Amino acid sequence: MYSNTPQPVCVLGSTGSIGVSTLDVLARHPDKYSVFALTARERVAELAQQCRQHAPRYAVVLDEERASQLRTALAGDDLPTEVLYGVGALCQVASDARVAVVMAAIVGAAGLKPTLAAVRSGKKVLLANKESLVMAGPLFMQALAESDAQLLPIDSEHNAIFQCLPHPCDTLESAGVDRILLTGSGGPFRTTPPAALEAVTPDEACAHPNWSMGRKISVDSATMMNKGLEFIEACYLFHAKPEDIEVVVHPQSIVHSMVQYRDGSLLAQMGNPDMRTPIAHALAFPERIDSGVSAMDLIAQGRLDFEAPDEVRFPCLRLAREAMAVGGSAPTVLNAANEVAVEAFLSGRLPFTGIAQLIEKVMKSSEIVELTDLNAVELADRIARERACDLLEEMCGTPVGQPCPQSRSM
Repeated sequence: MYSNTPQPVCVLGSTGSIGVSTLDVLARHPDKYSVFALTARERVAELAQQCRQHAPRYAVVLDEERASQLRTALAGDDLPTEVLYGVGALCQVASDARVAVVMAAIVGAAGLKPTLAAVRSGKKVLLANKESLVMAGPLFMQALAESDAQLLPIDSEHNAIFQCLPHPCDTLESAGVDRILLTGSGGPFRTTPPAALEAVTPDEACAHPNWSMGRKISVDSATMMNKGLEFIEACYLFHAKPEDIEVVVHPQSIVHSMVQYRDGSLLAQMGNPDMRTPIAHALAFPERIDSGVSAMDLIAQGRLDFEAPDEVRFPCLRLAREAMAVGGSAPTVLNAANEVAVEAFLSGRLPFTGIAQLIEKVMKSSEIVELTDLNAVELADRIARERACDLLEEMCGTPVGQPCPQSRSM
């Protein structure tokens, strides 16, 4: 049950698509939630507007220069907002004793440290940063087990699986689960001939048919690496073996995922493709609140289609499966190489098909080690990025002329 005092919420990554949707849901329930902290990497103007609307106690940006810009933008506004910067500040607001709920929506490796800080501080953590589990799954889950934190998945697929499972659910076997069906739309190139993919432009790759997302996640969806990362995340979230999870392409994005039980029952969570639904579900769990999402009209929808994924067209899905099977630092390497490859594609240095090619080269040439602590994760991440940049120069034929993309949190 809710208390009479609104729960303070920290939104990590508030200017991204998940952050914006979170603020929309929070604003619908001012009696239940208040905004304690907002963070952004570099979108100072957008963050300043959010501060004016939600009056957080803290606003955090990447560096001192952007912090100065934000302070200037907010000068003259009568706000209680203190501007901070850096990874330490992200961890500070995520673990602040006054915070009840943390939305972990920073994209990529940069979200790992503040998300772990929230978990170790025993918060209710709404996990939209799948890379935290991909990079450091065993360490992340160990930290969760050793804390009083509650972890609730925000990715629409994982949230759907969560809704289709009983609670508590110690193991899939004890719950009578036969398999998990992880759905994905197939992105904008589901039917594109493989030979035509090399000429795909960044704008075409970012034009998802169903979802409105940031450019990095949109490219991941176009390569189906996003589904590969979600596959790895699902293994950790639901204590599942890789063979327990089947990826199914569902172009309409209406069935967000399914759980098959051994008695033949198949439970599916359905709804319009809008991230406010899983956000509202996780915020209020185990209760339900209005998300602002319209009800789905099954008659108007008319049909639902399902098909097997084409791993020839989408080799990133295969690479993710292989990384999870190998274990250790392999998923860390996969994620690091993907971040470098996607950034190179978006900047015009790498063709669309080169994304998977670069990732596979990095994985084949990287030493896979056991992840004993966070330092080991950071080292594996850094080495993989450096290797990816070296291989990128070889693939391009000339020096790339830009510094290697590094994790913003390390």
